[in-house]
Amino acid sequence: MDSKKMFAEFFGTFWLVLGGCGSAVLAAAFPGVGIGLLGVALAFGLTVLTMAYAIGHISGCHLNPAVTVGLWAGGRIKAKEVLPYIVSQVLGAVAGAGVLYFIASGQPGFDINGGLASNGYGEHSPGGYSLLSGFVTEIAMTFFFLFIILGATDELAPKGYAGIAIGLALTLIHLISIPVTNTSVNPARSTGPALFVGGWALSQLWMFWIAPIIGAVLAGFVYNYFRVKPKS
Repeated sequence: MDSKKMFAEFFGTFWLVLGGCGSAVLAAAFPGVGIGLLGVALAFGLTVLTMAYAIGHISGCHLNPAVTVGLWAGGRIKAKEVLPYIVSQVLGAVAGAGVLYFIASGQPGFDINGGLASNGYGEHSPGGYSLLSGFVTEIAMTFFFLFIILGATDELAPKGYAGIAIGLALTLIHLISIPVTNTSVNPARSTGPALFVGGWALSQLWMFWIAPIIGAVLAGFVYNYFRVKPKS
């Protein structure tokens, strides 16, 4: 695969984790001016929106293994591209989480056990939601995320607006599901922080790979069923 695409995915996913998780760790509860749930949701959406216009023309701006697999299921990319994309995304997420950890640990009293914006269920869900609730949430949210991505980037869709639709979709997804799982819909985004937190975050990481990929594959097949073919 073209190394430019791999580097684009690396830096794009780095930005998603640093910007999205960084907003949760550094700014969500900052005394007096904390951005809260709404601000974190917007931050995640903005990372994707900004990178869509920065690297969309280079790599397609997947930034997410579930997106890559969903695009493959939808017939948008070749099977041989899937693994290089995923490796680049995971490495970018780990690097982004590493920089965030370095920054956050500069504050007196910082405790990595706080999670570094890791995803979780049960006692590690922000709202105490069960494994089953989290699993269904991640499938449903990723399904609609991919459905929107496939529609917004369809050759029949209006040109130049896909990044806006996709960024706003991710914002809405976070507004819905932060209380349930801290919102993943992205196995790379979950992996980066989990590697630094260890323990419970790593033990629950499996769910944030399996559920988003199930949702993404379903979306790829369903969208292709509904898709209107261009007139020849």
